[in-house]
Amino acid sequence: MNLKPLLDRVVVRRVGSETVTAGGIVIPDAAAEKAESGTVLAVGTGVRNTDGTFAGIDVQEGDQVLFGKTAGQTVKVNGEELLILREAEVLAVINS
Repeated sequence: MNLKPLLDRVVVRRVGSETVTAGGIVIPDAAAEKAESGTVLAVGTGVRNTDGTFAGIDVQEGDQVLFGKTAGQTVKVNGEELLILREAEVLAVINS
């Protein structure tokens, strides 16, 4: 990937949302809600401390994370829709 997040930012690929209901009704993409979970693709270096060192980020590439509906900024990279979040916008890491 050619996208490297800066400081405490994280790049996330949303997990695909369900497009067919239990009753078999197909929901078009325009009406479907965006997923609130995804996979971390890249992480920044963390915020800079007062002594000039970087504080680490708690999430790692490959982690499954939860975030709020309005969190982050959506960007398109090579035709793929990705989300750039601050580490503080990540609500939880899903352990499997």
